[in-house]
Amino acid sequence: MKTKFLKAAAVLALAFTASASAADIAENFELKANIQTQGIANNNDDGLESFWFRANFGGLYKSEDFDAQIMIRMFGPHFGNNIDGKNYDKFLADLYWGNYKYNLGNHKFNLKLGHWKTDWSQSSNFGTYVDKNVSVRGFMMRDISHDAFELGWKFGPSAFNAMIATNDNKFNTGYVRVEERLKFSFPLELAAAYRVNALDAMNQAATQTHRVAGYASYSIIKNLRLYGEVAYIKTTTDSDVNAESIAAGNAIKPEDVQGSEYLPFYVGLEIPTMGILDHMMFELEHVGDRDEINEGADDFAWAVALIKSYGRTKAQLNVFSEKELDDVGIALRFTTTIK
Repeated sequence: MKTKFLKAAAVLALAFTASASAADIAENFELKANIQTQGIANNNDDGLESFWFRANFGGLYKSEDFDAQIMIRMFGPHFGNNIDGKNYDKFLADLYWGNYKYNLGNHKFNLKLGHWKTDWSQSSNFGTYVDKNVSVRGFMMRDISHDAFELGWKFGPSAFNAMIATNDNKFNTGYVRVEERLKFSFPLELAAAYRVNALDAMNQAATQTHRVAGYASYSIIKNLRLYGEVAYIKTTTDSDVNAESIAAGNAIKPEDVQGSEYLPFYVGLEIPTMGILDHMMFELEHVGDRDEINEGADDFAWAVALIKSYGRTKAQLNVFSEKELDDVGIALRFTTTIK
């Protein structure tokens, strides 16, 4: 915990020292805060499967040559660790990063470092296969954060990023990730990415999980959009990686089952609601042999998402399948922006 806050403080200090004067900071620094509450229920429970309140607060600094952000997340005592028979409020350094920007004519370069979310899917439940274990499902469950260094290059419709990231705050385990995104003047967006846990094998025996993913979104008119993502995920085998060697600390636990191959995909349709809702989306996902990684789960999954803003508050309602298609879950989240 102490290390996390030191990192957050370091990035904030970097924002203040790297940019300009106090007047410049006052002009370009914005406080940000919100309060969130979420409840999830399914047809196997008499009440809510989970329910929580949390708050997020921090700040965002933006200038021509440098951006930085810090967000601290607060949970109630029931999320804390039991210490001396008591639970305490829990504080997490959720986001903290600095981003240096350079312009060379029509070419834009950036160097980003810190801890941030790299979720690049626009689904409500599915996708981001290049980062997340496909066994994870449920309401807004596929955002993921990394401690990372990233180099970026933008030119015309193209945005290329190359990242080295760690899994446990030490750069002897982790991965390399590259991404290309194309945004055209007409309503088409394409993205492709590749990720491999190459750093895991630096000091210990480890299998390699190769992930290749592609994303596409096409808007016919406002709020009438087709989108989806497809991926190929393959994990190698290594006889030195087994339960005994992992328990002894001589090998890294595989990201997926050794020798496994998966071809997950999801498709989505957003439809307009004549202003009644901000967004209304229908989504369908398929993961072949999903029960190998999520026992008892169907290969197909579905979700319906409804999003509406009321002044400072945004409401997000999802109805989705859990392990089985007829195992229906309902999730509702309210986010109220303070600043």
